[in-house]
Amino acid sequence: MQKTILATAGVIVAAAAIAWVGGCGDRTPRTIAVTGECLTTAPKDRTAITLRVTTLNKNAAESMKMASAQIADITAYLKTLPVKMQTTTFNSYEKTEWDGKAQKSINLGIETTIAIEVSADNIETIEGILTKFAGAQNVYTENLRMFTSTETMKPILEHCLGTAVENARVRANAIAAGDGGRAGKMIAAEYGASTNNITRPTSNFLRSAKMAMVEDTAAFAAGGIVAKDTEVSVTVSAVFEIK
Repeated sequence: MQKTILATAGVIVAAAAIAWVGGCGDRTPRTIAVTGECLTTAPKDRTAITLRVTTLNKNAAESMKMASAQIADITAYLKTLPVKMQTTTFNSYEKTEWDGKAQKSINLGIETTIAIEVSADNIETIEGILTKFAGAQNVYTENLRMFTSTETMKPILEHCLGTAVENARVRANAIAAGDGGRAGKMIAAEYGASTNNITRPTSNFLRSAKMAMVEDTAAFAAGGIVAKDTEVSVTVSAVFEIK
């Protein structure tokens, strides 16, 4: 891959040199286009869980009233904790079930779903929330995960971007040196960044809080959940003037 990059950059330098020399006074500078990369990691500093309340009732208004009342109780408790929360789902629809014997759909009632995403700085807080609502009727947990917060990610990403630019300049200098030159000022640049922040996406994961606690007891014990750091990748495409 490196040989290909060098060869391509060499062609760009040669072409620019021809345009400069043959321009009859045209002082358009020679340029070189290269890429620079940076790979680093960021610690996962927050743990999140989604609490979902699902109620079913023949009456639509009653179904929504039941779900809203229960989510209000949950929210009131969460406000006493050092957590961030936001409502991610609020819907109500007619639920049906296929009756194979009768060969028709049967109306079960109106199902209302309200979900809240809750995140905290430490897993112990999330564990306490799971314990609090374990076995609660109509309460389900989903999408347990650890991630890197925006506040933590921002300076790491910016530093990595600077490193990628430095690597691009080093590469440009190495190529230009073969023609007796060096990289001057950067004329243009573009960059792209990617992260693998979510470690355990489980959008289809559905089970009661009680079952979650029973199955995950060993994992939660003594801070047993350990997440791999978030991988950060930045690539810069830069154009330098050749001196």
